[in-house]
Amino acid sequence: MRKITGAAFVSLDGVMQAPGGPTEDPTGGFDQGGWVFKLWDEGIEPTLGALFTPPYDLLLGRRTYDIFAGYWPHVPEDAPHRYIADLFNGTAKHVATHHPETLAWRNSHALGTDIVAAVRELKRGDGPDLITQGSSELVHQLLATDLVDELRLLVYPVLLGRGKRLFDDDTQASAFRLEGSKTSSTGVLVTRYVRDGEVRTGSFASAHD
Repeated sequence: MRKITGAAFVSLDGVMQAPGGPTEDPTGGFDQGGWVFKLWDEGIEPTLGALFTPPYDLLLGRRTYDIFAGYWPHVPEDAPHRYIADLFNGTAKHVATHHPETLAWRNSHALGTDIVAAVRELKRGDGPDLITQGSSELVHQLLATDLVDELRLLVYPVLLGRGKRLFDDDTQASAFRLEGSKTSSTGVLVTRYVRDGEVRTGSFASAHD
């Protein structure tokens, strides 16, 4: 069975919209795009490199796919992040879309009309693990149906107030175990959480009886 990892840049208040630039995703009038840029440091690069080391397949929502497809295939050969471009261009992309005929980026595949069923089928099959990047609506569906095995979150020390968030009210209750964390020189908390069964509850009052 394949594992699904949800990877995201998030603010302290859980916003994941348009981390990369002002025009990346202005949906809903969001005007804080590019909020990771000033807090980037060299220590974050190895973390992303380790996460996106093959083999893996990408799970993408349509908007994130379009953003990636408009950028990564066109990265110059001498760009510092060319290695990520080579990885993304070469790997399989499984995309939540109503228009499969428009998936022009190499190695792109539509998930079909029933997104959750298609992801479950992928997960049950053979192949490399699956990684989401961005794709808030798709991630919401995966979290609501308990399909996420691991979370890789880069938590940035900013409050954005509004925008698309990683978790919504349909997220299924579940426990995660912190497997690793470090802090960058700019205060970015880099974390890895692994699924750890159900939420365990108790009472401080009963503990003192």
